[in-house]
Amino acid sequence: MTQLPGLLDTEAIRKDFPILDRLVHDGKKLVYLDNAATSQTPRQVLDVLSEYYEVHNANVHRGVHVLAEEATALYEGARDKVAAFINAPSRDEVIFTKNASESLNLVANMLGWADEPYRVDSDTEIVITEMEHHSNIVPWQLLSQRTGAKLKWFGLTDDGRLDLSNIDEIITEKTKVVSFVLVSNILGTVNPVEAIVRRAQQVGALVVIDASQAAPHMTMDVQALQADFVAFTGHKMCGPTGIGVLWGRQELLEDLPPFLGGGEMIETVSMHSSTYAPAPHKFEAGTPPIAQAVGLGAAVDYLTSIGMDNIARHEHAVTEYAVRRLLEVPDLRIIGPTTAEDRGAAISFTLGDIHPHDVGQVLDEEGIAVRVGHHCARPVCLRYGIPATTRASFYLYSTPAEVDALVEGLEHVRNFFG
Repeated sequence: MTQLPGLLDTEAIRKDFPILDRLVHDGKKLVYLDNAATSQTPRQVLDVLSEYYEVHNANVHRGVHVLAEEATALYEGARDKVAAFINAPSRDEVIFTKNASESLNLVANMLGWADEPYRVDSDTEIVITEMEHHSNIVPWQLLSQRTGAKLKWFGLTDDGRLDLSNIDEIITEKTKVVSFVLVSNILGTVNPVEAIVRRAQQVGALVVIDASQAAPHMTMDVQALQADFVAFTGHKMCGPTGIGVLWGRQELLEDLPPFLGGGEMIETVSMHSSTYAPAPHKFEAGTPPIAQAVGLGAAVDYLTSIGMDNIARHEHAVTEYAVRRLLEVPDLRIIGPTTAEDRGAAISFTLGDIHPHDVGQVLDEEGIAVRVGHHCARPVCLRYGIPATTRASFYLYSTPAEVDALVEGLEHVRNFFG
């Protein structure tokens, strides 16, 4: 077995994930390399979810009976855990959504409806990047179409990094918001946050960071990022689906209008007008994803017990090994950085002229689960002149042996297609 410095005790960790023991396709052991899409869920989270539904299930906040009080304590306790996990100055800055897409849409709509000085209109500009997930492109396109604001973006270099050579021309005095991904879900690139934030602050623009591929893999400190909003999702960080997070600076959440209207987000309601509850409830209309939030809290506990710095070291070692092994495969081209420095644990590649969907299908028959397609980042594929990629992505339970299985599987692909 390949030994690498910095690895976690994956043998012990994998025992927490029952799905990793699955056999697929006539008894082949599952090799799960699709973590950038959805991570697997440990028993510690599954047990908390089961206990919630078996013992505590009720709606939150307004009930006075024991189940409602217990459910409320668990739900709000999850908010406390997330706030500590990302080093938020206040728990009231943590808003629960159903995913990162909803979090980013929430920000875009708030800014479209806001009063000055935050309002986006036809005299302002929105800046994104060419490597964004569609969830951080489409909401800003919709806002631009609705308000007349000009949408601009940073391009990409040939090696999969942001081209910031014209940063002063892209981010100008007219820029109202700059929204960008911390770690690319297709390229794996870790972006230079400090340089972008510094320029945005110079012109008074708000900064929105999509941390969906960062929060599961590295220590998150929203204060150190100096952003105004940070979005991420639970199902990529050992939590359940249906739960996302938007962190926002307290003063902004106080000033900006709500996105959704309904129960719980109000202070008073008459037939003529309404006033709104303080944040975070101002942005959590209706029955929230209670069990999912409780599950996310359990996932935060699990990741914290292992240590995010330890997880980052492990993934760096596995990713470095994977890059090295993949570059040994004939005709394989990595789309994105070809070193482990300043990159996350997702590696996209093409294999000669074999279509990525065919690559993925043959790998699946070998028990190897990867993601194929444009990964909700079609502009990246257009930039590099490819229809799609195959993506292997790693997490805290990934092993060098799984990398070896992937490389061996790619040899099967090459042999199959001659």
